[in-house]
Amino acid sequence: MKNKTIHSYNLIRVYQASQAFAKVMIVWLGILFLLSVLELILNGITRQIPPRLFAVLGWSWLMDIIFWLKWIWLEYLIFVLIYFYSQKAAYAISYIVLTVLAIAQLVLMGYFNTSLVPLGGDLYGYSIADIKQTIGASGGLSIGISIGFLVVVVGVIIAFRFLPKKVNVNSKVGMSLPILSFLLLFIPINSYIGLPNLDSDFSNNLVINKSDYFFSASYDHFFPQSEEVDIYADNYIGDYENGNTTTVASFNYLDENEYPFLHTDETPDVLTPFLKPNAKPPHIVILLVEGLGRAFTNEGAYLGNFTPFIDSLSGKSLYWKNFLSEGGRTFAVLPSLIGSLPFAKNGFLEMGNQMPNHLSLYSLLKHNGYHTSFYYGGDSKFDNMNAFLKKNAVDEINDEFTFPNGYQKLPAHNGFTWGYTDDQLFNYYLNTRKAEVEKAPELNVILTVATHNPFFINNQDKYLKLFEQRMDQLKFDDSKKSDYRNYKLQYSSIMYTDESLRNFFAKYQKRSDYANTIFFITGDHRMPEIPMSNKIDRYHVPLIIYSPMLKRTAQMESISTHFDITPSILAYLKKNFAIKTPAVVSWLGQGLDTARNFRNVHSYPMIQTKTDMLDFVMGEYHLNGNTLFKLNNAMEEVSIQDEAAYNQLKNAFDNFKKKNSKIANGGKIVPDSLIKKYSPLIK
Repeated sequence: MKNKTIHSYNLIRVYQASQAFAKVMIVWLGILFLLSVLELILNGITRQIPPRLFAVLGWSWLMDIIFWLKWIWLEYLIFVLIYFYSQKAAYAISYIVLTVLAIAQLVLMGYFNTSLVPLGGDLYGYSIADIKQTIGASGGLSIGISIGFLVVVVGVIIAFRFLPKKVNVNSKVGMSLPILSFLLLFIPINSYIGLPNLDSDFSNNLVINKSDYFFSASYDHFFPQSEEVDIYADNYIGDYENGNTTTVASFNYLDENEYPFLHTDETPDVLTPFLKPNAKPPHIVILLVEGLGRAFTNEGAYLGNFTPFIDSLSGKSLYWKNFLSEGGRTFAVLPSLIGSLPFAKNGFLEMGNQMPNHLSLYSLLKHNGYHTSFYYGGDSKFDNMNAFLKKNAVDEINDEFTFPNGYQKLPAHNGFTWGYTDDQLFNYYLNTRKAEVEKAPELNVILTVATHNPFFINNQDKYLKLFEQRMDQLKFDDSKKSDYRNYKLQYSSIMYTDESLRNFFAKYQKRSDYANTIFFITGDHRMPEIPMSNKIDRYHVPLIIYSPMLKRTAQMESISTHFDITPSILAYLKKNFAIKTPAVVSWLGQGLDTARNFRNVHSYPMIQTKTDMLDFVMGEYHLNGNTLFKLNNAMEEVSIQDEAAYNQLKNAFDNFKKKNSKIANGGKIVPDSLIKKYSPLIK
């Protein structure tokens, strides 16, 4: 009888605890809904109101419900166990934990509002020093945002203090919630509801529950799932035909177990037909423009052309309008463009002093008598760029610590600045590079920094006026102008860098070495702080090859990437100036495609952040995660269902990941014999 009484008592306590838990959880769901509304309002005020507002809100709430349900089973177990010990403790601990989660959601919403991309596992790919510099340079929190943040937190605390008592719900609902939550562990809910397919990538990212995204990405980072790749599958890469006339060729690898990417060098020389014969090797100047995306650059830019000088230069050049970067952030550009190198685990640079020995444009041209240099207005230690440059024995590494007095930095906020302005960087380059005609050939790489968050530049009022004038020239109506003004700092910094480039080339034309110089101009990635239209937009940048040596110009619609630049430069120099290069290489690129029509004869992996390698392009298809898109000649894309194409890309991408992981785990890029023969460090 006593045991029966105890059992009945415990059952009653479970019912009471379940009812109390349900009341707390319903209030928590309401808070999540209100935070989503707040996020829409915040982005509407500071950015823009997304089209199909009610659809956006509906998707936001659906994502909130999924996040809410995901963890209820665990929260329920903890709540009930504590409830048996103390009702007050159960309530108090729940309120504290959920308030902390609400604060985390607010912080992650604020990050998205600044960067327009949700924060995920990429947080763990940066050093503490890099994170401090990024946060400091972003300008910190304004007083208005800080007050708003405190008001919301106080509101959450008040809601938990008073609202659960007013919620009327029975214990059966409280007990059904953890059961439903537990079942979700075994049901791929996202596969059933699909992904948001709204008007833009900005809207698709806006509706994501930012906490769910961050916690899921964090779990994947610390507990990665290994993928087995069936390299004998019928739909493994091979010779790929996409149904049209494009064929994607693959490399003939020599020893994938020992050297995963080593292959014979068969890069065609595509540049010679466009360049005048020359008696001596040309100087190579590579201009890497921070955030320079095609979305706002040159004729046909879907956001409008805000780079009038770059546009005029492209008309006198070889111009690839459908060019792609290999990364969504700056960390990927040097190893991809200079070395055509794989990504390893968190980007090749992140390996630091453990970077495997490799060859690159820097090392091979230095081996052939070129003088090499790197110019950057910021700290070259950021992203371990300095370690990569030293690994390649670059003769001169010029960054903010080598600038003499008299040069001006970008405006400081909270004591932080990214470094020297773009026009000062260009002046420093011109002042330190001698212009003697008889000097040794040079490879000089310049990386700009002004078009970077927080987009504060000197004399900003001037460029804000130029931005307003440009909108008039583009014939924007008042409504469109109002939307664009939400990004006025971004656009004004773009126009500033465009003008800096104009002045740079005007000064360069007066130099005696100008006639023997080939310029390569591209973006390191597309600026994400202006909303993106689709997934490929993050990587869509221009490539311009300009030189007085050009004998004709051309515009290419074919797709190439940063991986292709080094192989093509070396193929040109090898044919025309007999430079010495190895017969076997590890380039991931096959060289630039100069076809005028739209096509892609390559296959490319891409890495969005240091921890998110989600994208693969092959033929006219783009795989992002588990979603397949088809590209057109304007780099617009639509999601499609094509199982054969999906499997083709997935197997090719998985195979790259398998080989890439070997490099991350200590695998070799090229044989030691090539390093001994061609590396400037081994002499």
